[in-house]
Amino acid sequence: MPLITRFEEIKGWQEARDLTQKIYGLTMQGAFSRDFKLVDQIRGASTSIMANIAEGFDCESKLEQSRFLGYARRSAVEVQSLLYVALDARFIDKDQFDVLYTQAEKTKALVGGWKRSIENRKGSSTRAQPGNP
Repeated sequence: MPLITRFEEIKGWQEARDLTQKIYGLTMQGAFSRDFKLVDQIRGASTSIMANIAEGFDCESKLEQSRFLGYARRSAVEVQSLLYVALDARFIDKDQFDVLYTQAEKTKALVGGWKRSIENRKGSSTRAQPGNP
């Protein structure tokens, strides 16, 4: 199985990046763009997923890496919750909601799988993770 040497190779980070791009695109449109608090919060949560995956990748202990991946998962859940606010405020329609919610769910699942694999792995090294969990 190939080793991951850069955080950009991590499937969960790639999915988080895609989610963030979609969030930014939607939050620049119409009435959504004028709800500054919600825009700031949902953008912050989506970028937090990416940042915590990257930070977790560079951690030197399994415990620390697992903690950052937990933050990333919780940020994905925060995005999902904020999508309900956007839907209820009619900033997005049900189709847009479903696409983004599913993207956040996929990201959360990938990060959760990686987190579990780290916690179950023997030894203390966290560098050069195998495959894309």
